[in-house]
Amino acid sequence: MTGADGIRHWDRGERILWRYRDNGSGHVHICRPVTVVQDTDELLAVWMAPGTECVKPVLADGTPVHHEPLATRYTAPRSTARAHWEGTGVLKLARPDEPWSIWLFWEQGWEFRSWYVNLEEPRLRWADGIDSEDHFLDISVYPDRSWLWRDEDEFAEAQRVGLLDAGKALRVREAGSAAVEMIKAWGAPFSEGWEDWRPDPRWPVPELPEGWDRAPEPAKVRTR
Repeated sequence: MTGADGIRHWDRGERILWRYRDNGSGHVHICRPVTVVQDTDELLAVWMAPGTECVKPVLADGTPVHHEPLATRYTAPRSTARAHWEGTGVLKLARPDEPWSIWLFWEQGWEFRSWYVNLEEPRLRWADGIDSEDHFLDISVYPDRSWLWRDEDEFAEAQRVGLLDAGKALRVREAGSAAVEMIKAWGAPFSEGWEDWRPDPRWPVPELPEGWDRAPEPAKVRTR
C-alpha cells in the first residue's frame, strides 16, 4: 500500500528496524528489530517480541549505562553491545510528525501494566525502518488514567552537559505538555483498546541484521 506522500507502507508482519541516534555523535546506538502490526498514513504500530536481539549503549568497558553515576553518565566514554530483550514484549505506536511514541507494557500472562510516552525527535522513515533521537524525558500512564513524569533528573543532566540546548529543551517540555493534555483528554491511542491487542503467534522473532547501523537509504516509493 502507498501513503499519501507516495511512500510504500510496510505490510503487516514485515520486519523493520526501530533505531535511535546518540544525542552527541549522531551515531546509531540503539537498534531494535520489530514486526509491523499496522502501517498507515495515521499510525505505525510495531511489535518487539520477547528475546529479540537488540543493540544498546554501554560504557566503554561494557558496564550498563545506568550503573554510571548521573553526574558522569553522559560524559563517560561509551560503546554499544548486543543483548536480548528481557521480559515481555513491547507494542510501539507512533503517529507521523508527533514528537513522541507510545509504548505498551504487559506483565507475564498478558496483564496490562502501563503505557509509556517516550518523548523523541519525529521519526525519519527510511527503506528498512525508522530513526529518531531520544529526548530523555518520558511519561508513564496507568490504566486508572493517572500519570507521572519519568527521568526528569536525566533530562536536567542532558541539558547541563550540552546534549540539549535551551531552545531544544523548551521544545521538549512543550511536547511533554501537549502529551499530558492528550492523556487528560484520554484520546487516541489510550481510548482505542490497544491493551487488548495480541501478536500473531506465527510471527518469528526478528533477527538483528548485519549492517544494523548503516546509513539510512531513502524510503521506498511504490511504483506500478
